[in-house]
Amino acid sequence: MSSEAYSEIFKSISIGRSKKFGNSVAAEVASLGTRMKDYQTAKEAVAACADVREYLTAPIKAKIQEGTYQVDADTFADKLMSKYLETRK
Repeated sequence: MSSEAYSEIFKSISIGRSKKFGNSVAAEVASLGTRMKDYQTAKEAVAACADVREYLTAPIKAKIQEGTYQVDADTFADKLMSKYLETRK
C-alpha cells in the first residue's frame, strides 16, 4: 500500500467520514505496516542467500570430474518411482 493510500485512510478517519470503522481501520493500517516491514525483511534475507549450497555440491562435482562418481541404478530407479507416485496423489 502506498503512502498516499495511508494518508487518505487517515484523512478519512480524522475528517469523520468513517466514524463507525475509524479505530478498526487505523489498527488494520498499523498492522499492515508492520506486516509489510516483516515481509520486506524476509525478502531481503532470502535475496542474500546463495542459490546453491556449495558445501553440498562441491564434493559431487569433484567426483564427477575425477570420473569416480557412481550411481546405483536400483536406488535411482526407486527414488524416481517414489517421486512419480508422490505427484500422482
